[in-house]
Amino acid sequence: MFIDRADAGARLAARLAHLRPVRPLVLGLARGGVVVAAEVARRLDADLDAVVVRKVGVPWHPELGVGAIAEGGIVLLNPALIAELGLARADIARVIRRERRVLRERVAEYRRDRPATALAGRVVVLVDDGLATGFTARAAIASARRRGAERVVLASPVAPPSVVAQLRPLVDEIVVVDEPDFFTSIGEHYLDFSETTDDDVRRLLGTARPAVA
Repeated sequence: MFIDRADAGARLAARLAHLRPVRPLVLGLARGGVVVAAEVARRLDADLDAVVVRKVGVPWHPELGVGAIAEGGIVLLNPALIAELGLARADIARVIRRERRVLRERVAEYRRDRPATALAGRVVVLVDDGLATGFTARAAIASARRRGAERVVLASPVAPPSVVAQLRPLVDEIVVVDEPDFFTSIGEHYLDFSETTDDDVRRLLGTARPAVA
């Protein structure tokens, strides 16, 4: 059980201490992952930025994800689940268009006039506050690869073992503090899992050491 996202970041940073000498770039999956990532970056004396990802949800049940999108034009879908739910292509296309608008707005809001940090040739640590299905993490991984990251490390305070096994082949390294056999939600592993706001993300990115572009 983690006290809050900052506590989770501190405990995660201890597992990532071996990366400190390479001065990695820590990317928090916005929004909640940025709080964890900020603590990781602070303890590793690393650069910090965010990667904006959005779930592609079922039109009548947005919390049920059938895919994810991320910066760099990444779109990942789960065709089997889409077929099982009987979703039409037009329905999915509408959701993707809407989420792309939100993604663009968030990127502009978080970065303002600052360009996205260059990933080419860097060790990139992708940090989230937890992995449930792992689909947004997949989108973030694909985004980091497309943007030229030399090595991609996925780090999370908590994730079910099955999801860790599915994601392991996609990254160079995966680091998870807790892999409970019985997993229902990320929030149940935190005493305080209050919502992270856009203001929180802007504040954390604004006070962090500027990443090298």
